[in-house]
Amino acid sequence: MFENFSFEYPWLLALIFLFIFCDIYCKAQNPSYYFVHLKIFKTSSSNKNTLIYIIKYLVIVFSLIALASPMKILDRQLLKKDGINIILNLDTSGSMRERGFNKANINQNRWNVVNNVVQDFIEQRINDNIGLVVFGSSVLTASPLSFDKNSQKEIIKYIDIGIVGEQTAMFDSLASSINILKNKKAKSNIIILLTDGVDTASRIPLQIVNKLAIKYNIKIYTIGIGESNRQILNFISQQTDAKSFVANSKEDLIEVYDTINKLEKSDIDDNVLLLKEYLFFYPLFMGIIFLIFYIYLKNKD
Repeated sequence: MFENFSFEYPWLLALIFLFIFCDIYCKAQNPSYYFVHLKIFKTSSSNKNTLIYIIKYLVIVFSLIALASPMKILDRQLLKKDGINIILNLDTSGSMRERGFNKANINQNRWNVVNNVVQDFIEQRINDNIGLVVFGSSVLTASPLSFDKNSQKEIIKYIDIGIVGEQTAMFDSLASSINILKNKKAKSNIIILLTDGVDTASRIPLQIVNKLAIKYNIKIYTIGIGESNRQILNFISQQTDAKSFVANSKEDLIEVYDTINKLEKSDIDDNVLLLKEYLFFYPLFMGIIFLIFYIYLKNKD
């Protein structure tokens, strides 16, 4: 309940203890006079004086709490700095149904493994603008470039094998990814292509894809799993000054994405925008109410 509650000027709360100290030890020395039978008056006014004393403390305490500016943090937002535009280009063709890629769970198919690993990768790229493109017989832009990592992870969960057909339009998917990035300004524009097969359905030739990537200064990292055409994947990465990787297991795939994560670093975010709700009105209101009550009691006969 109070985990997002704090004070903007907490040091002002220390004045409460200073007030208590002064109230006890810093009283003015007044001359004393002795009157006989004074107990008659003392009994009648003791309750009133005690109440006034308590109210005086409440006025001071609530006023200092208001000055300390209590607030509730509603949300924290990272201020984006020098991030990277990343398109995750993922193969969802029929061959991704093959099992055995995860040795710890041989019943898990390739896409299930990729799905989990890619979600972890997205979560690590805090500063980056990420888009999702999937391909089978045709190409689908599952998510445009976005900083909304939670939405992208949810989208990936609902993507399944064969969503855009059983074949492999790898070159067409790269052309679509390049089209998304071509006019985007960022520290770096990259595509991470993952496939487990050879191109069987593209209409755009590889030469055109490479020329477009070079023209718009887009790096294409390639990850080949299973029976992918590794020679072509190596060629694509070399032409765009990137790297090509091979993954034969889930552990390999995790290591590959970790390597890319290190190769394409974005600046660490150290600026945070806090959305606050200030609550000083409530203790201030209580302080005013008790002050009015204090004045009334002090002036009452």
